[in-house]
Amino acid sequence: MKKKLRVREFLIEAFLFLSAVSSIFITLSIVIVLFYESFGFFKEVPIIEFLTGTQWTPLFAEPKFGVLPLVAGTLLTTAIALSVALPLGLITAIYLSEYAPHRVRETVKPILELLEAVPTVVYGYFALLFLTPILQKFIPDLSGFNALSPGIIMGIMIIPYVSSVSEDAMRAVPMHIKEGSYAMGATRLQTAFKVVIPAAFSGIAAAFIMGISRAIGETMVVAIAAGMMPNFTFNPLESVQTFTSYIVQVSLGDVPHGTLEYKTIFAAGIVLFFMTLFFNIFGFFLKSKLREKY
Repeated sequence: MKKKLRVREFLIEAFLFLSAVSSIFITLSIVIVLFYESFGFFKEVPIIEFLTGTQWTPLFAEPKFGVLPLVAGTLLTTAIALSVALPLGLITAIYLSEYAPHRVRETVKPILELLEAVPTVVYGYFALLFLTPILQKFIPDLSGFNALSPGIIMGIMIIPYVSSVSEDAMRAVPMHIKEGSYAMGATRLQTAFKVVIPAAFSGIAAAFIMGISRAIGETMVVAIAAGMMPNFTFNPLESVQTFTSYIVQVSLGDVPHGTLEYKTIFAAGIVLFFMTLFFNIFGFFLKSKLREKY
């Protein structure tokens, strides 16, 4: 009997170890492919031109390989999304954590998290066919393809990530800290903003970083509603192109494999990889530095 248990335990440990190793192997394989294909691109295109150029037209007769228009489009849509998701997500988390009765919390939170289950293609067409016409009634200069509409929809998509993680962090704050604030005469709102949020700030910061990474990596919403025009602009009323939408455009199969134009998707991908990696590392150190121990 003991021998069977040992064999079973060994098989379970081996399976868990292989699962962990395979995930690391897959991640390293992705990074190696990105660097290998990008190296072939940078052998033909100077990296200074790539990082400082303001024109991105690799599929034109006279190609230009300045990546700044894609950087601007990605940062612009991400900034709009965060301006929607962060305040609304934090307010929602405060309500669920400090104000909502137990029955309301257990009902609202799963419904809110259902937003994550909606396909991003649906969100993209919702931004293009519903939100953009409404915004055009108030902003006549708004282009049919623009950064504002998909940015707002991306913000709505991110709200469940921000609110759920932030609410979990606030709920983890020990009750005696809150009770001490109430004993000093503080109201619920004062306790939430001056006691709970500072105590849970590391978890809230992690939620914000998760939201940033989610917004930067969003594909279908911007591919459908933001257009495919790589403008070096920070005007949300104009059409823009992000890294992910460009990768979708080139990956449709019209560009021959192995050409310089094809390799641009790996050059764009490696920039996107470093942007996401930077925010994830920043969030890790921020969470570690600000974590409260009780």
